[in-house]
Amino acid sequence: MPFDEAAGLMLTYGTSHYALRDRANIQPGESLFILGAAGGVGAAAIELGKAMGAKVVAGVSSEEKAAFCKELGADETIIYPTGALDRDAQKALSNEIKTKCGGEGANVIYDAVGGDYAEPAVRALAWEGRYLVIGFPAGIPKLPLNLTLLKSCQIVGVFWGAFTMRDPKKNEKYVDEIFEFYRDGKIRPRITATFPLEKAAEALNLMMDRKVLGKVALIVE
Repeated sequence: MPFDEAAGLMLTYGTSHYALRDRANIQPGESLFILGAAGGVGAAAIELGKAMGAKVVAGVSSEEKAAFCKELGADETIIYPTGALDRDAQKALSNEIKTKCGGEGANVIYDAVGGDYAEPAVRALAWEGRYLVIGFPAGIPKLPLNLTLLKSCQIVGVFWGAFTMRDPKKNEKYVDEIFEFYRDGKIRPRITATFPLEKAAEALNLMMDRKVLGKVALIVE
């Protein structure tokens, strides 16, 4: 395994594997919608979702990111608007998620964005769907809990770091599974840019500007 891929493996794939395998218990044939699919954990979720037999729909903010997700194996893509979403925009997003996931909605939603995107995503869940709380760079959302009753769905937190400390034996098993996927060629960290360590600030600015596809690596000579 090259050093740059090794650097981009565990945190992203560890989080996404724990989310899909453990917290969502995703099953072959289920549909998975990913918000923020072109970023590090999102890209990992695409590959892992496909490796676990799911239909994967990638949600992104640009055509460039959509093409990147297709290269990773996403079955469908959705380009959502950026910034604040009014009710009409939220309804349109929710309907598109349902349509791309087969009409009934998504069995699992992997939300690495939060903000105004969370509620329409939950509204797009299928019966007994699972909504995974991964992160919220767009803001911490507030959800109407009546939706959980109407859909008999679950809102599930994903805190991989705490899990590794609380259940190290199970984490060892999951890490073994990640390496099996890597050995079988089902996953591979996409390092789309590298910077020398002294230019770490440039790498961080690239992330803050939401221009990163996959992972950026710092190279130490």
